[in-house]
Amino acid sequence: MSTASPSTLPSGDPQAAAPVASIWRWSVDQYHEMIRVGILTEDDPVELLEGSLVTKMPKNRHHTLVTQLTREALAQTIPSGWYVDAQEPVTTANSEPEPDVIVVRGDRRQYPDRHPGPQDVALVVEVADSSPARDRSTKKRVYAAAEIPVYWLVNLAKRQIEVYTDPAGPAVEPDYSQRQDYVAADALPVMLEGREIDRIDVR
Repeated sequence: MSTASPSTLPSGDPQAAAPVASIWRWSVDQYHEMIRVGILTEDDPVELLEGSLVTKMPKNRHHTLVTQLTREALAQTIPSGWYVDAQEPVTTANSEPEPDVIVVRGDRRQYPDRHPGPQDVALVVEVADSSPARDRSTKKRVYAAAEIPVYWLVNLAKRQIEVYTDPAGPAVEPDYSQRQDYVAADALPVMLEGREIDRIDVR
């Protein structure tokens, strides 16, 4: 078991509210075992982020609608050899986040016994209404550490999409080195393996 010092818990991160002495780090294998034996079920609103079980944010109708529209827009754009999913797990070294939308290599039937990993994922999307701090801190670190190439943060409050690229990978402070914001009037490029395949209207 390892513990985190206060400096590793960024301001605005829901994990920061927990006393350091109370934090127990879970491995991905332990998390999967808790699911397998029924300690955690589909009714438990948690996901594994950086070794901690974190409560998933509740979703209002606006969040659900934007998630559905984003998934539909990407599904119309993504070529064969890829598929679009929503709110399904991605297994990384120490986390198993459930992005609102995800673009995955191959076909669903290729993953009967495991969730997609970072090597299978081209794009993750988080829709943020009440949780932008978590999506800009913990979630962004998780995706950058896993070297997921592109991360979209759909910021409902600001009516824009923040696009993060060039992940650092495993590092002391994993992050994306590039950020570009797109507003309602913009056309947002959809990138697969470093190549622009189409654009979708942010609106």
